[in-house]
Amino acid sequence: MGRLIIVSNRTPGKGPAAGGLAVALRKTLAEREGFWFGWSGKLVDAPSSEARFESIDGLTVAQIDLTRPDHHAYYAGFSNSILWPSFHLRLDLATIEGHWYEGYRAVNQQFARALLPHLRPDDIIWVHDYHLIPLASELRNLGARNRIGFYLHIPFPTADALYAIPHHNELMRDLSRYDLVGMQAKRDVAAFTEFADHQSPSSISGNPLKSVDFSRSETAAFPIGSDPDAFASLAVSPAATKMVKRVERTLREQRLILGVDRLDYSKGLPQRVEAYEKLLANDARFRRVTHLMQIAPPSRDSIKEYQETSDALDAICGRVMGRFAEPDWSPLTYVKRAYGQPSLAGLYRLARVGLVTPLRDGMNLVAHEFVGSQDPANPGVLVLSRFAGAAEIFPDAIMVNPFDTDETAEALRMALDMPLQERIDRWTTLMAAARKYSVDNWSRNFLERLAPATTSDSATARRTA
Repeated sequence: MGRLIIVSNRTPGKGPAAGGLAVALRKTLAEREGFWFGWSGKLVDAPSSEARFESIDGLTVAQIDLTRPDHHAYYAGFSNSILWPSFHLRLDLATIEGHWYEGYRAVNQQFARALLPHLRPDDIIWVHDYHLIPLASELRNLGARNRIGFYLHIPFPTADALYAIPHHNELMRDLSRYDLVGMQAKRDVAAFTEFADHQSPSSISGNPLKSVDFSRSETAAFPIGSDPDAFASLAVSPAATKMVKRVERTLREQRLILGVDRLDYSKGLPQRVEAYEKLLANDARFRRVTHLMQIAPPSRDSIKEYQETSDALDAICGRVMGRFAEPDWSPLTYVKRAYGQPSLAGLYRLARVGLVTPLRDGMNLVAHEFVGSQDPANPGVLVLSRFAGAAEIFPDAIMVNPFDTDETAEALRMALDMPLQERIDRWTTLMAAARKYSVDNWSRNFLERLAPATTSDSATARRTA
């Protein structure tokens, strides 16, 4: 295999990686020759057409700057106000502005023009996530013949939701320019295949739609995981132990129910707290002996829908506190800040219940991290949304419909009452799955499919279409 070129919206910064994408890919790139390419995070009036290279924590990173108008149209606009809600089946939250697509396309063209001069013929390019769907098309239009793979970290939409996205046919044609398209779950591949088989319905606007040729692009599920054994070690590290001792002093004998999420409307956080409220209302024996901790650092708080989610979560947390709190007992803690992985691993290990209930999610690495952090002799219970990609590989979690808060409340009761042996049996199966789908296996499987060792030079240099 030639060099590995990773391309994503943002490049990694200095210090420990916090996001799932950065954690997953740092190790992969560190083991291979190549570099990471993406936006620097800087907004300037006149960005250079040249990429800047630097070494960050041992990784070679190439960065470009963007103008403020281009970034707004590309990121806050088309990516996060159209693609994100649509891919998560929240068409009611999508805001459509026609000029955003032009900015989205322009930034992908800027990425391609800055990346192309640094490519070698045998480089393998791995593009990540919905911000950069058109990148293969733009690179191929400039003459790149490299093997190019794409990985979608969020769910792929159903056909009806896809049809509601402006320029969806062009986006699907862009995906057809990749050699390999990877998705989180089999349900995502099925949704993609449904479009590929039936194509787009007729439209009254623009030119007649032409079918997209997917015959030269492979699509498959590659469930992404974490490093469960690393989290097992982190969970008993000094930093984790320090966090656990601090929380134990406050909890005393209370059983901890833990949620860890970005503050995002796709995570189902208000519904989660409402389910806990119903647990306390329906069964008084859980009052004073349980405590919900929800960690939810703000995300994209400049977008109106995210602020509305924050306001809704503030309101329901206040309602639960007002309804159930006593002078010597608080039913919940809501924390709007991020914590490092050692501290989170300690909290995962301390928790009796890991509450992972997104309304829709590509995978959800918190589920993997929770499983990896457990004490094998006294593990906690994973309560998991059936609409997370993780549900396909973690059937021994307690599955819930997160829209049904009565069902989630009952799942919490089951988890809190579950006998030790059943908890151990469930966790043993979950941990085996977490190891099978570890981040190392994920990246290895994807790259072996994208650039198998037997690939010939002629195949590597194929196609202009």
